[in-house]
Amino acid sequence: MNERENSDHSAEALPAATVAEITAFERIIPRLLRNILVFGILLLAPVFWFYRWMGVLGFVLGASVSYVNFRSLTSGVEGLADRIVNQNSGEKGARIVFRFLVRYVLVGVAAYAIFKGSSVAFYGFLWGLCVPVAALMAEAVWQGFKAFRRG
Repeated sequence: MNERENSDHSAEALPAATVAEITAFERIIPRLLRNILVFGILLLAPVFWFYRWMGVLGFVLGASVSYVNFRSLTSGVEGLADRIVNQNSGEKGARIVFRFLVRYVLVGVAAYAIFKGSSVAFYGFLWGLCVPVAALMAEAVWQGFKAFRRG
């Protein structure tokens, strides 16, 4: 297939099923962000049970860092995808990489500061960093449930 035929082929409209699937996948990120908040609230009681107030403070900081990190990761991936797909994108590649690296530096600095301050708060911080894992597991269960219900 030559370049002209390929460009004509890509201009065709997407089938309705594909559009519906894309729309369904666009709702995953907001649902994951909401699940991070929900699990952050639900896990406050177990963290308090194990580590008391210092652990809860570390947990809240860790969950907050996780939430901001996930939002930043989402916007970074969207910016990178826009940069790859759209050659006239206003998004600079260096800025995308810089934001990506700064996220992890900030997490490392926060973890170091908490670790030096209180080991109990550090344990809570680690629990907070794991909140997105719980949100992703809940999303996987939800997607599996939907797949089995359709099939």
